[in-house]
Amino acid sequence: MKILGVSGSPIKDSNTDRALKVALEATGMKTEFIKLSDYDVGPCNACLGCIKTNRCVQKDDGVLLTEKAFKANGLIIAGFTPYSTLDSRTKAFMERLYALRHRHALMAGKPGAAIVTCAIPPDHPGMPPACENGIKAIQNYMMEEGMDFVGGVSILGNVPCVKCGENGQCQASGLKMIFGKDATPESVGINQFEDDPEIVTALEKIGRDIADKMYV
Repeated sequence: MKILGVSGSPIKDSNTDRALKVALEATGMKTEFIKLSDYDVGPCNACLGCIKTNRCVQKDDGVLLTEKAFKANGLIIAGFTPYSTLDSRTKAFMERLYALRHRHALMAGKPGAAIVTCAIPPDHPGMPPACENGIKAIQNYMMEEGMDFVGGVSILGNVPCVKCGENGQCQASGLKMIFGKDATPESVGINQFEDDPEIVTALEKIGRDIADKMYV
């Protein structure tokens, strides 16, 4: 039994990466962590060249990662939400799993979960539901493939403006857009999910829930 965890975050040791590793460890099973920025994965070309073989005809790492997903007994997908929707690497990875759909529905029945990091606090007035959008994108993929979606965890991450070097003061500042005109990197601070025991507990539960499905 093996659980595959896939992170779309390109940032080294990001909240997304670390949260995914907590969930994977909580499974108590053999796991593999994949960071998509270490691979060359393009989007699906909608060519239908995979119909007869369940194998994509593109010559990139998407073929390798699709094979890993096929061989895994469960899948946890972790992404983040630029422009309040799921990031492009994570979306491209899910698109490429389309090759496993034809004729046999090769991902059907496998348990899956979502972890999504966003910079916008939940229920923030006047702002889109970024984390909810990301979780739904992953959940919808799993639903359409007949997987058993056990749940998702939303994590409050960080606006890139806290590290850009302009001290969050430019006219396009995401800090000010989200937190108000007087917001600064110092006043907003750096979010780390480990500081929220409820989030850690939720991540561990996702891992246990995935593992429990292995023995049903």
